[in-house]
Amino acid sequence: MDLIELGALIKAARKQRGITQIELAKRSGVSRARLEALENARITGIGFKQLLRIINSLGLDFRITDLNKGRPTLEDLLEEKKASHAARVDR
Repeated sequence: MDLIELGALIKAARKQRGITQIELAKRSGVSRARLEALENARITGIGFKQLLRIINSLGLDFRITDLNKGRPTLEDLLEEKKASHAARVDR
């Protein structure tokens, strides 16, 4: 996972929880401009502490696990969902 994907996941989690960028910025102590840049893939780097504060402010956690190359990626799961939906529509 790269910073662009992480930003997209943060954005999705924030919207799912009904939290504005301003509210998340206040909760995490990270500027709204920096948060907006992260969510929209316009940031080249962000400190780990800031990233962790954003993630934790959403009620999420950061974990390090053994690499499992057999685990599907987000893109794999989205494609699977699209294919499943398309199959149901075709019936």
